[in-house]
Amino acid sequence: MNGLVLQIPILGMEFEAFAVLLIAALAGGAFGAALGALPSFVFTGFVVFLGEGLLILEGAIGGLDVVPSGELATGVTETIGFGPVTGPHIAFAGGVAATAYAGRKYPEMEPNDWDYHFGKDILYAFGTKPDILAVGAVFGALGMLITQGLDAVGFPTDNIALSVVATAFLARLAFGYPIVGRVGGSSILDMSPFEREEMRVAADGGTESDRLATEPWLPHQYEWAGVTAIGIVGGILGGFIWLQTGSIFLGYAISAMSLLFLNLGVEKIPVTHHITLLGSTGAVIAAAAIGSEPIVLLVAGAFGAISALIGELSQRVFYSHSGTHVDPPAMAIAAFMLVLGVLYLAGLLPNAGYLGL
Repeated sequence: MNGLVLQIPILGMEFEAFAVLLIAALAGGAFGAALGALPSFVFTGFVVFLGEGLLILEGAIGGLDVVPSGELATGVTETIGFGPVTGPHIAFAGGVAATAYAGRKYPEMEPNDWDYHFGKDILYAFGTKPDILAVGAVFGALGMLITQGLDAVGFPTDNIALSVVATAFLARLAFGYPIVGRVGGSSILDMSPFEREEMRVAADGGTESDRLATEPWLPHQYEWAGVTAIGIVGGILGGFIWLQTGSIFLGYAISAMSLLFLNLGVEKIPVTHHITLLGSTGAVIAAAAIGSEPIVLLVAGAFGAISALIGELSQRVFYSHSGTHVDPPAMAIAAFMLVLGVLYLAGLLPNAGYLGL
């Protein structure tokens, strides 16, 4: 009787555990708003790096009786890095939603050197402003619920990434932004207005001051050739890291940590966590299917390039023309892993990488 009353339907989780997770997710989303979306994701990288390092260390000393098995690495990657504290679906998503809200509510907060709509400024830390933290809290909890629900029904993709995308679109709807936005060029994929520094045309026929007609996600990472090149490089490195350590997420963590420099204003730092993660995943699949390490690395490079190109296509459609951040790496990870998950379930792949299918 007691077990039935305290069980959460669909999620298969006891009420007390769910309450702890919900309260922590509310705090995590608010924390992401306080730090800012991108700074919170940098912390994701550091925490996942720590968690994966502990797992590798535990594996190395497991047979030496230095510490009982399972007591050194206590799930840091899963419970903290991808959990309520720094999980992208909670902290980053909370920061993204808070920024979208502030872009409408507090346009005067926009930094003088910010060229895009303020709703896209995911570098901005909102500190202790209660209403903005409350928005972050709500969307952090929502991100947790979406992820838990998708995991519970066995949806075959990276549900953290999919939740990041879903909450970003929900923030657009909640705060009055268009899903795609007004296209400034000849087509939705055309980035040339940005290259010409064209300004957005206002409703009265003038121009909207300080608002570019087309706003590519990364001014230094949107040309197809360059995106492909960094995709190959990052994918190979992700595959190599997995070959040497057995960790799928270590390359992802290094990529996320590298964004500290982007956040600090170092120009032309590439964003690569969707590339290294899929490179590692490609290596896992190729190793099971082929086994030859040089070929494994080549497959990893191909997976990295594909993920990079999906991210670029996603930003051209869903980021460049509206006024808030919808994360291209998350879109790439969710889309690519969905394809891999479906192919695995159809019996066409030997495994689905890190998906628990």
